[in-house]
Amino acid sequence: MKASDRNQDRPAGGYVPQAPVSYGKPPPGLRRHLYDIIFEADTTAGRRFDIALVFAILLSILVVVLDSVPDLHHDYGDALNIAEWVFTGLFTVEYLARLVCVQRPWRYATGFYGLIDLLAVLPSYFSLMVPGTELLLDIRILRLLRVFRIFKLTLYIEEYTRLGEALSASRRKIMVFLSVVLMAILILGTVMYVVEGPKNGYTSIPVAMYWATVTMTTVGYGDITPHTHLGKAIASFMMLMGWGILAVPTGIVTAEIAAKRNDRRSGLRPRNVAAGRCAACGSAGHEQGARFCKDCGAALAVAAPAPQGQPDPSP
Repeated sequence: MKASDRNQDRPAGGYVPQAPVSYGKPPPGLRRHLYDIIFEADTTAGRRFDIALVFAILLSILVVVLDSVPDLHHDYGDALNIAEWVFTGLFTVEYLARLVCVQRPWRYATGFYGLIDLLAVLPSYFSLMVPGTELLLDIRILRLLRVFRIFKLTLYIEEYTRLGEALSASRRKIMVFLSVVLMAILILGTVMYVVEGPKNGYTSIPVAMYWATVTMTTVGYGDITPHTHLGKAIASFMMLMGWGILAVPTGIVTAEIAAKRNDRRSGLRPRNVAAGRCAACGSAGHEQGARFCKDCGAALAVAAPAPQGQPDPSP
C-alpha cells in the first residue's frame, strides 16, 4: 500500500486508529459507515460504541464472577445464565460485524484482537458440548485493552515509549546488577544452609536460596525462618541490604529517563540508534553533549538541533 493511502487512514493530531491499514478500509457506503463506528474512535458514534462495548465486557465479567459464588448460583443461576447468553449473542454479532466491514477479514480474524474477540465467544458455545469450558469466559477481560483507544491516551503512550527507551538503554547495567544480586543470593543461601541445616527447614541449597530471595526483597513470607543466633544475624544483614538493592535499579532507570528528557529539551535527537551508545565499542552512559566516546575515543554521532519554530522530530 502506498504511503499516501496510509496517510489518508491517519486522523489529524497523530492519533492512529486501532484497525491497522492492512485490514482494509471499505469504500463509502454501509460497510464504511459500520467501519467508522466499530474501528474509529475519533467520531461521536465510534466513541459511544467503544464505551458501550467496555461496559458490556465489564458486566459480562461480573456475571461470570457472580455465577461462581455457590449461593448466588443457587438463587439466581437461571438469570445469570440468561444474561451470559445475551452478552454472548452481542459479542457474536459484534465479531461478525467486524469481519463484514473490513476489506481483508482473514487478516483481522488471524490478528491479535481478532483472536481475542473469537475466544471471547467460543467458550459459551463450547459449554454446550463440553461442560466446564464456560469458566474460560474470563478471557474477555483481555479485550479491555481497547480502553487505551477510547480515551486516546496518546500522552501516556508516549510516556510508555520513553520508559521503554530508558529500560533498553539501562539493560546492561541492570543485567550486571541482577547478576551481582544472584551471586549474593547463592552465597548467602549456601551459608544459611550450612548454618541452619535441614532441622530448621533449610533442606537444600535451592530452598535456602528461595529464603534468601524472599528475605533480600524484604517480602518475608515466614514459611522458613532462622533459629540460631548466627542465622538471625545473617537474616538481619540481608534485610538491610535489601533496601539498598531495591533502590539501585530505580536510580539507574530514573537517570536514563532524566537524560532523555534533557535530550528533548535541548533539541537534540538521540546520538545514534542505541541512544548514546558508541558505534565503535558499544560503550554507553556518555555525558549530555559528549562528542567522543569516553572509553575508545571514537566520535559519537550527535544529531543537529531541531530548527527554530519546528517540533523535534525525535519520537
